[in-house]
Amino acid sequence: MKKSDFERLLDVCCGTLTHEARKEGFKTSQQFENRVREVLNDLLRDENDLNVDFSPPPQAFPDIAIGEYGVEVKFTLSDTWKSIANSIQESQRVDSVKYIYIVFGKMGGKPEVRWGDYEKSVIHVRTSHVPRFEVELPPKGAVGKPSLFDLMGVSYDTFSKLDISEKMKFVRAYARKIHPNERLWWMGDDAGDEHSLPLNIRLYTNLTDEEKIRYRAEALLLCPMVLKSGRVRDKYNDVVMFMLSYHGVLCHQARDLFSAGSVANPDNDDNGGLYIERAVKLLENAMLAASAEMEDALFVEYWGESVKPEDRIRKWLEKADAVASGWKPSVSLFGGRYAK
Repeated sequence: MKKSDFERLLDVCCGTLTHEARKEGFKTSQQFENRVREVLNDLLRDENDLNVDFSPPPQAFPDIAIGEYGVEVKFTLSDTWKSIANSIQESQRVDSVKYIYIVFGKMGGKPEVRWGDYEKSVIHVRTSHVPRFEVELPPKGAVGKPSLFDLMGVSYDTFSKLDISEKMKFVRAYARKIHPNERLWWMGDDAGDEHSLPLNIRLYTNLTDEEKIRYRAEALLLCPMVLKSGRVRDKYNDVVMFMLSYHGVLCHQARDLFSAGSVANPDNDDNGGLYIERAVKLLENAMLAASAEMEDALFVEYWGESVKPEDRIRKWLEKADAVASGWKPSVSLFGGRYAK
């Protein structure tokens, strides 16, 4: 099959999926990915030499391999065409794939499914526990942003074949280019250098109030261990690393994010109670918003499992109940509607 023929097939696939998204909708990334496989498989029924693998190896990249063509599936419940993508290491890359596309399902706003060239859609590289690409499809009819590979001065094909140390040289040069006047952390050029990945560092104290609330809610959602007894050592480690690696935010005193009087008792009243409990109550709405919008990849990374957005608060409360000391989050929080 010619490249142009495969792209026309993607046009039909996305048209079919857009109709389904607007009629019935897709609730989860797994449901959407499975449907992409089914539609592509149906469209390829007359191609004897091409078929869709419905049982790919775990963590394979791209998600769907069809001969020399590959499709990476992205899905969001938000009204955005931007998403975290795969690790730059691509250690599970399917060798047979030469051309990679994205099929992106956007359920927020007016639901729509579109496809894009993978190389042209990668617009940034960001850090979580590992450096990951960030992809974005441009609005219909608009000129997209320069791709990351354009900015780095290397083709995706060449970049994908490099080992991680060579890839990081391009990433460091790119970060220096976009943050020429910022203080950055670098992964050193030498094998013995133990610096971290490149980050644009901001102090937590310099964030806006809106950013502080959002980041605290995200960190708490991913890291329920902060509810452990105050005597437990290292319970804030994951919060600090999440803030630093995902948002580039340095927290001097992570404990104060959830137990200081300024966050737990902003009205300075005398109502008593556990400060950590009061602090979390004030974050309930922000946690609900975060649970609906955060990338599933983060929950897989921090919780070790994929959890549907509508189930994340319930799952978090199960984890919180197991570690909280002196109170039961499922009874105290969210009106007690998740209590068993």
